[in-house]
Amino acid sequence: MIVGSAMVESVLLVLKVAFLVLLYLVIWRILRAASREVRIGGGAGQESMILSPQQARRLLVNATLLPAGKLVVMDSPTLEPGSLRSIGNVPMTIGRANENDLVLPGDQFASTLHARLDPRPDGVWLEDVGSTNGTFVNSVLLTGAVRLEAGDLVRVGETEFRFEP
Repeated sequence: MIVGSAMVESVLLVLKVAFLVLLYLVIWRILRAASREVRIGGGAGQESMILSPQQARRLLVNATLLPAGKLVVMDSPTLEPGSLRSIGNVPMTIGRANENDLVLPGDQFASTLHARLDPRPDGVWLEDVGSTNGTFVNSVLLTGAVRLEAGDLVRVGETEFRFEP
């Protein structure tokens, strides 16, 4: 009997040691994975710090507090010639509707939503957004977005502006 109980005790001792080794191995793997996640910056619940080009551009544009430029009214059926319209650091729309940032209420040749000015780090870009009569820069019809230069003449409907950075 003593031989049988000694055998059972030695088997139990081996099982206890094996269990403790496995337990320590599992804890070590968990700690290793957690430390890797902390070093890499991953982990559940964290938002990605990778920005799309549009998000990066908005951050850059919003970081500058100075206006991107201004439009001087040269000729208009509704706006006072010589008056200034400041271009901020966020995109702005031009058109007849009151929802636009720059409203041309009495200009019958301007569309409800006519054009968009988009300040970017490399300058102010103008784009026609599907107007009926088109948007012109220096008497040239826009077919895509164009970067405005100092002194450019912009025509939206019957209203003409001069761009000044």
